Amino acid sequence: MLAVIESLPAYLAGFQMTLYLTVVSGILSLLLGTLLAAARVSPLRSLRSVSTFAVELGRNTPLTLVFVFFVFILPGVGIILPLGTLPAIIALTVYTSAFVCEAVRSGINSVGIGQAEAARAIGLGSIGTLRLIVLPQALRTVVPPLISVLIALAKNTSVASGFAVVELTATGRALARDYPADVIWMLLGVAAFYLLITIPAGYAASRIERRVVFSR
Repeated sequence: MLAVIESLPAYLAGFQMTLYLTVVSGILSLLLGTLLAAARVSPLRSLRSVSTFAVELGRNTPLTLVFVFFVFILPGVGIILPLGTLPAIIALTVYTSAFVCEAVRSGINSVGIGQAEAARAIGLGSIGTLRLIVLPQALRTVVPPLISVLIALAKNTSVASGFAVVELTATGRALARDYPADVIWMLLGVAAFYLLITIPAGYAASRIERRVVFSR
C-alpha cells in the first residue's frame, strides 16, 4: 500500500494521459460518428453504401489492428505520423466513431417518420429536416448509450500502452516491474484510477436515462 502512495505522481501522470485520450478521442468520435449516422440515413444510395462499409469495417476490426494500421502500415506507404498520442487518438476515434454511429442511427430511427414528413411539407430539405427536427430528438434519447460507448473508450485507451503511449496501463506495468513485491497493489491502483472515469460516467448515464424516461 505504501508503494502505491509513493507512486502517486506516476499514477497521476498516467491518469492525465488516459483522460486526455478519452476526452479528445471522445469528442472527435461523437462528431465523426454523428456524420456517419447522417450519411447512413441519407437519401443518396452511394453515401449510404460508403458510410455502411466504413462503419461495418470499424465495428468488426479489432482495436489493436487499427493501431497497427496507423502506427506501422501507413509509414510503409509514405504516411508517417509522429509516434505517440496522435496515432492513438486517430485509431481510437476511427474505432469508436463506428459505435457512436450505430447509437445515433438507432436514435434517428426512433423518431416518428411523420415528423420528417411534416418538416418536408413546410419546405425543409433533407439536411434541414435532419439537423433541425430529427437529430435534436435522436441525440436526446441516445445519451445513455453514448456514455456507455465513451466508458468503453476510456478502457480501450489501455491498448495505446503497447504503442509508445505512457497512460495508466503502461504506468501500472512499469510500477509493477519496479515494485515486484507489490504487484497486486500496483494493479489495484491502476484499476482505482480507471474507476475515477467510469463510475461517474455510469452514474451520469443513469441519471440522464431516468430524466429522459420521465420527460416522455
